[in-house]
Amino acid sequence: MRNKKILNDPVYGFIGVPKGIVLELVEHPYFQRLRRIKQVSLTHYVYPGALHTRFHHALGALHLMIQAIETLRSKGTEVTEEEAEAVFIAILLHDIGHGPFSHTLENTLINVSHERISLLFMEQLNEEFDGKLDLAIRIFKDDYPKKFLHQLVSSQLDMDRMDYLNRDSFFTGVHEGVIGYDRIIKMLAVHDGELVVEQKGIYSVEKFLIARRLMYWQVYLHKTVLSAEQMLIQALRRVKVLVRTGHELELPKSLRFFISKDWTETDFENNRKVMLSHFAALDDHDIAYAMKNWIDCGDRLLSFLSASLVNRQLFRLQFSPEPFGEADINQLKSQIANWWGNDDSEEIDNLLILGMESNSAYNKSKDEIKILYKNGKVEPLSMHSEYEIQAKTVKKYFICHPKNPQIGL
Repeated sequence: MRNKKILNDPVYGFIGVPKGIVLELVEHPYFQRLRRIKQVSLTHYVYPGALHTRFHHALGALHLMIQAIETLRSKGTEVTEEEAEAVFIAILLHDIGHGPFSHTLENTLINVSHERISLLFMEQLNEEFDGKLDLAIRIFKDDYPKKFLHQLVSSQLDMDRMDYLNRDSFFTGVHEGVIGYDRIIKMLAVHDGELVVEQKGIYSVEKFLIARRLMYWQVYLHKTVLSAEQMLIQALRRVKVLVRTGHELELPKSLRFFISKDWTETDFENNRKVMLSHFAALDDHDIAYAMKNWIDCGDRLLSFLSASLVNRQLFRLQFSPEPFGEADINQLKSQIANWWGNDDSEEIDNLLILGMESNSAYNKSKDEIKILYKNGKVEPLSMHSEYEIQAKTVKKYFICHPKNPQIGL
């Protein structure tokens, strides 16, 4: 442990961060910013303990990656010191591009994927660290011959998913998300350059996939969590309208920068250092601070949305297996207009939110989990004789509106 920085993690106990470039990246302001980004957005409105951050998750994923590399080496898979360090960096920085409240505002505040921003951060850090992230970037982009290294970072059975299921289950108290991560890691192997799971680990993998499906519907897409997230999205959309039509609103500098214009991926690529500097200054605290001020902003709609979120007076959300009919939607619009005392279509659209969420336990069309049988044969998990994992995509349509006795289907 002499060459590691020891940290006490609530999920795994004592974990070690390798000294050198990995620890230097952890101490970099770009990475430290992840302390101020909640891992599961507004989920704490339903599960009060869910206040852990992307910082926690990144370190947890690094810990699991270290274990995975040790397992593969013990089974004769060659992983050089340079490759190990690179894959540690890739998993450490895989979520560094997340914006405030993680996925919630990804396509509202900034219409650039967090994966793309993560890569831009890695490229910027690579310049600052004199090219020491070259190999990590290749692994992250799946541009390195040893495919299994990328699969450990991003696949249907990667260290990212393994940590967030374990960690989110721990902090929410939702035991359905508990997985046998340690057994799965011990069952990992490499065959023809690809990551596989030994036959003895099949049931642990099935449990992992089931846990992920249950966590999505019970935690990540819980109807009250989804309601809060949709309200936050509507509040930010209203702010954009107000600011761009000349209204004065109190905004942190970093937030105003992204509210003032719809920045694109091209903007980030052409002005990487400047754009990342603004992005790195933005976190959950900016949104929370601004929202408290918007309660007294003078705009009735923004004030209502902000006060409702701050005080947890959340909208009612209903799921349906089929899209809601036009007659039902028009009925609700009429009820909301009467209650609101205003039939302004733009404001009604902020108060009646329609959408759809989907999830599948397993994807058979891309990068299947491979099973290594005792006779040396390798097959996709879906071809296993006892395969029963739900592969189809489940869709749920939703309608969301203020809670009031005058409003409802």
